[in-house]
This record gives sequence, structure tokens and C-alpha cells, in this order.
Amino acid sequence: MLHVLDDVRRDYPVSLHGVGLSLGSGDQLHIAHLAHLKQLVERIQPALVSEHLCWGAIGPRHLNDLLPLPYTEEALNLTVEHVRRAQELLDRELLMENVSTYLSYTHSTIPEWQFVAELTRRAGCGLLLDVNNIYVNSVNHGFDPHAYIRAIPPAAVREIHLAGFTAKEGLGAPLLIDTHSRPVSNEVWALYREALVHIGPVPTLIEWDQDIPELEVLQAEAARAQEFMHACRTLAA
Repeated sequence: MLHVLDDVRRDYPVSLHGVGLSLGSGDQLHIAHLAHLKQLVERIQPALVSEHLCWGAIGPRHLNDLLPLPYTEEALNLTVEHVRRAQELLDRELLMENVSTYLSYTHSTIPEWQFVAELTRRAGCGLLLDVNNIYVNSVNHGFDPHAYIRAIPPAAVREIHLAGFTAKEGLGAPLLIDTHSRPVSNEVWALYREALVHIGPVPTLIEWDQDIPELEVLQAEAARAQEFMHACRTLAA
């Protein structure tokens, strides 16, 4: 299927988005995986290359999930080292994406938004800011999503993701799951607007991976994002 990607790349800038580097793992980097990724990057010459701020493998076990990090100085130092090394091997900037999480560690000492901002500063990487994940985590863990947006260094953000979530009922506490199966919520649209005012317009992707609707629905979501970006440019002019 690489020929399809080659065809697309001739007419459009491509953003490569990974799920398998496990840069927050306590293991050493998977050099063979990075070597294959570098071959793809050199072939496609993408505009952006991104990964998730998480771990998902330990030893030979790949858990097929984007698992949360403990927000500690030790985890930050380790992830900074891995991101720096990955960027050196790829010979280009990586964007790291904040992930949705459904548990937190009792020994975490750093707020998530400070962890994310400090990672970009120390590792010299960019940020793929997932606004839906910020909102999902704010509900699941009880923090202020607006404080998160304000803490993000605008110059680090190269791309934004939006998506729809699913609210779980009858659990005794609110729980949102980042299912990528619904329209973007009004709360996330409002947070997106705030992010654009803080950061400025950047490429935005609406993720919809399950229960995919008619094309017209997807086009309407994309058009709404475009309207927000146009309004932000108008305010800045």
C-alpha cells in the first residue's frame, strides 16, 4: 500500500503518526523500529512526524495500548532522554501527543500539563496537542482544562487533534473514553477555540475511527474546525 501513500504525498503534505515507539518505557529504545521508521520518513518526506507520550511495551511484550506515565521527575528524565535520542536517529523533530488516561499514579508529583510543557523544553521536541484528550482527562481526573491550555508553550505546538468521546454511565463517578466514534463535543470545540487564541492556527486533524458516519458528517466537522481557524486569523489580523 506504500504506492498509495506515495501518490498522496505528491499532492498533499503528509503527517506520519506513530503508536509503537513506546518512548516512555523503562526499556531501551527499539532501534530496529526506529530504523524502519527512518526509512519511511526518508521515502515520504512528511511535513510532520509524531508519536504518543506514553508507554506500551516492556521487553518482548507489546500491550497494544497507549498506557499512561507516572508524572514524576524520574519518568520525565527518562522520556526526555528517549525523545532526544529518537530525534537524533531520525534526524528530525518529533511531535509528542498528550494521551487520554483512565487512571493516575499515587506517586505522581508533577501536573500533566507541566510534565508535557517541560518535556518539550528539555527534549527540544514539538507537541501534537490533542484538545479532546485534555478535556477527557480533565473530567476523568478532576483538573481545570483551561489551566492546561494556558501552560502549553505556543511555539512548541505544530498540530492539533480533535475527536469525539463516549461518556460511561452508572459508575458512580464521571468517566469519558476517547473512542473517536462521535462528533466533537461542544465543550471540546470551546476548548479548541481557546487553544487557537493561545497558540494560533496550526494544522488540525479530526479523528474518527469507529462508527464512521456519512462523508457529509465528516466534512461538516472539518468545516467547523476551518471556521474556528479563520476566526482566529481574523482576530489576529
